[in-house]
Amino acid sequence: MTVKLTEYFQDAKQQFLVVAGPCSIESREQLLDTAKVVADSGATLLRGGIYKLRTSPDSFQGLGEDAYLLVKEAKEQLGLPFIAEITDPRQIPLFQDYVDVIQVGSRNMYNYALLKELSELDLPVVLKRGFSATLDEWIKAADYLRSGGNDKVILCERGIRGFDNKTRNVLDLASVSYLKKYSDHIVMVDPSHATGDSNLVADMAKAAIFAGADGIMVEIHPNPEQALSDGPQALTFQAYEKLMQEIKTLLPYVQKELVRS
Repeated sequence: MTVKLTEYFQDAKQQFLVVAGPCSIESREQLLDTAKVVADSGATLLRGGIYKLRTSPDSFQGLGEDAYLLVKEAKEQLGLPFIAEITDPRQIPLFQDYVDVIQVGSRNMYNYALLKELSELDLPVVLKRGFSATLDEWIKAADYLRSGGNDKVILCERGIRGFDNKTRNVLDLASVSYLKKYSDHIVMVDPSHATGDSNLVADMAKAAIFAGADGIMVEIHPNPEQALSDGPQALTFQAYEKLMQEIKTLLPYVQKELVRS
């Protein structure tokens, strides 16, 4: 983990974290091309799915262990720390070797056995909100992560279930504002999963800044139409670079600066 990422946990109030990358690692070329764009844009963390929990067993589940060497190569070439979602406690040993920040997905927010295992690690953990979780349930899940002494926990709002199917989920930006006012948690927003629509991602990312978010996580892909998972919500490289320029313009208005690797 880089020094500046370590400093982020000491004073997140003045800093803004940008996490970007593909939903799933699909190939060496896809990951390295994406990693270069992420690094050049000034983002802090490269994301990429190694294992994917999918609703259908017939959907792409990730490259699994074949992805680790690709992650190592990308990190060595670009110098970016890497974040990935853990789906099973048995993955912890390899995650400790290759991953700098561990993500707990919404489906595992209630997996308290996994959360207790992760609480013993000296690695930052991003905890995504369950898609039907109340704020209290989400906070208590974070308490599990802190129970073993891990104080590097970030909550990630990624949308909750609603009745309207026009967007993938309902992005609850009020929860971000609430948590920043009534808790000591670092909070980031994932507008990609929240909207499910790449045309809405930039607007919600920018709105998250003014809701008080300490960072965002966005999905990007060299060719979203051919993505093996979540293509409709992935930004093209061009759209992502435009968003990053806009973010840099807006951050001074909330007295924050971009965390650089």
